[in-house]
Amino acid sequence: MKSSRKITEYNLPVVIEKDKHGYYAYCPELQGCYTYGSTYEASLKNIRDAVKLHIEDRKAEKDTLPDLESLSLSTVKVFA
Repeated sequence: MKSSRKITEYNLPVVIEKDKHGYYAYCPELQGCYTYGSTYEASLKNIRDAVKLHIEDRKAEKDTLPDLESLSLSTVKVFA
């Protein structure tokens, strides 16, 4: 039997920061959605899982979700 649950694709920004213990990751669009991993790859997997759970919880509670059309992130090298 097929589920009638609607699946939506979300493109949300995440930030991953390295510290002396590993990698801290969070999603700025979803307050309180953060995680940690010992490697970059682990933190990326963990934040993907955390975002999915966060969205599923908000859908269950009938909360609104962010609707981003486009996001661009870049880095710049500055010599000062």
